[in-house]
Amino acid sequence: MAQELQALCKLLILYMLNQVEFPLTTAQVSEFILGRNYASFYSLRQALDDLPRIGLIQTETVRNRTYLQITNDGRETLRCLSDRINPAIKKDTLSYFHEHEIQLRNEHSISANYYRSTSGEFEVHMTAKEGKLVLIDLTLSVPDSKMAQSVCEKWERKNQEIYQYLMEQLL
Repeated sequence: MAQELQALCKLLILYMLNQVEFPLTTAQVSEFILGRNYASFYSLRQALDDLPRIGLIQTETVRNRTYLQITNDGRETLRCLSDRINPAIKKDTLSYFHEHEIQLRNEHSISANYYRSTSGEFEVHMTAKEGKLVLIDLTLSVPDSKMAQSVCEKWERKNQEIYQYLMEQLL
């Protein structure tokens, strides 16, 4: 019984990732699954550890967020086994994505990360995308990690204002 619940949790994660054209964060997946009691925290954690290890999803960690994306093997697995997911859960998932699409997409389309450059300063790399189109790709040098972290946080909050300001100044 526990193995069957574990398998269903993995299938639900694959189903979720297959419904969107952009990566979801572990927080977004967890919020949906745990918020609706579709799995226990332990089952979800185990599934999120197993899926990348067996090649059904890819993960990428940027600062404090881990992004999840389904692989071709994951799609094939889902294609073969998706009938095991309760139709009501599928409907609930699609409804959730419909209601939260803009929020989920925005969380993916705005990114900021920093790293130490060879000069010893910190480089802050910021992007804003609309779908697959990159609207802005900006890198700033700052003297320390505290400033770099602050720039990242402000970019996530004020990116639209900054983009608009740059466009007004440059056009």
